[in-house]
Amino acid sequence: MLAGLLVSAATLSVSGGSARAQGDPLPSWNDGSTKKSILDFVSTVTKEGGPDFVPAPERIATFDNDGTLWCEQPMYVQLAFALDRVKALSAKHPEWKQKQPFKAVLDKDIAALAKAGEKGLVELVMATHAGMTTAEFEQIATDWIKTARHPKFDRPYTDMIYQPMLELLGYLRANGFKTFIVSGGGIEFMRPWSERVYGIPPEQVVGSSIKTQFKVEKDGPVLMRLPTIDLVDDGPGKPVGINSHIGRRPIAAFGNSDGDFQMLQWATGARGRRFGLIVHHTDAEREYAYDRKSPFGKLDKGLDAASANGWTVVSMKDDWKRIFAFQ
Repeated sequence: MLAGLLVSAATLSVSGGSARAQGDPLPSWNDGSTKKSILDFVSTVTKEGGPDFVPAPERIATFDNDGTLWCEQPMYVQLAFALDRVKALSAKHPEWKQKQPFKAVLDKDIAALAKAGEKGLVELVMATHAGMTTAEFEQIATDWIKTARHPKFDRPYTDMIYQPMLELLGYLRANGFKTFIVSGGGIEFMRPWSERVYGIPPEQVVGSSIKTQFKVEKDGPVLMRLPTIDLVDDGPGKPVGINSHIGRRPIAAFGNSDGDFQMLQWATGARGRRFGLIVHHTDAEREYAYDRKSPFGKLDKGLDAASANGWTVVSMKDDWKRIFAFQ
């Protein structure tokens, strides 16, 4: 999975602050207008003395995670984690057998789970992600991601990373960009593995969070995870999370759904050269095809607004030579 990062680093040199590609920095991307738009943007903002030159400290790029960097179908990976946690904890909670949305999980009743909506999903997360220290949760998430497998491809979820996006991350970093994950997923769910998988360290991960409380126990100080939402880093919450965690406005943003709409607006709605990109899932054979009616990763408003806002739309079927490293 790190092959894309290594390839990108090996094929680029930065001389005088300007991007100079030696060979192809994006080998898993088909040649065409989509790939050209990326290369042109990076070349323009890294050209010293040019009208659109951006100093390296201001080269901030934000990436959604689910559906942008890795597969989000047939359900969000963290939702799969929460469902497994319900099953693992059910012996301690016999009342869950008759209480929704826990009953739906234990009965494998997807229709009832969907009917529970956002309120039900929040209840699942609070019951399975809180009431422990941050260190305990990190270990649970780390252990799960090591063994859980994607139901369609029967591979670890960390194999379900989009190879073209790995190359893009490496290409941007080789040209002085600082890359951040800005996801609706839980910040402490992603941080344990983001550096190993994407080369993005935990301090550059922004996500939804629950409140934590400092406590001193007999073995020393800990942070306890409380059953209270702190930030929902989705939709209009993404610019808020970016401002709070990063402190700089991105000049490039990458997403795939309407949950990324406001992040794309925030990144591209300022002066100077800006770049917005939407990954459109159009490949039912190699991955999945979905957009306007999908319960996960719905892309409707963003698809309609892309042209007017100058956002690049990637067709996975047409623009990517391969989707996963194992293909």
